[in-house]
Amino acid sequence: MKSKRKSGQTMVEYIIIVGVIAVVAITVFGIFGDAIREKVFGATRAISSSREADARAEADRSGAETLRDLGGN
Repeated sequence: MKSKRKSGQTMVEYIIIVGVIAVVAITVFGIFGDAIREKVFGATRAISSSREADARAEADRSGAETLRDLGGN
């Protein structure tokens, strides 16, 4: 009977720990939510800008190769 009681107690302790972690996480995101949102938006914008710049550079190289091929023939 003791092992069943101990098992139930352990499960309750884990549930309490998970609950405390959830409350702390919600509080932290509530306090720092705007800062986190700005950082994520900035990173997304930087990645997007980088991809656009890479696409433009590739298009410029492709266009230059086409013009070179036309001039050579």
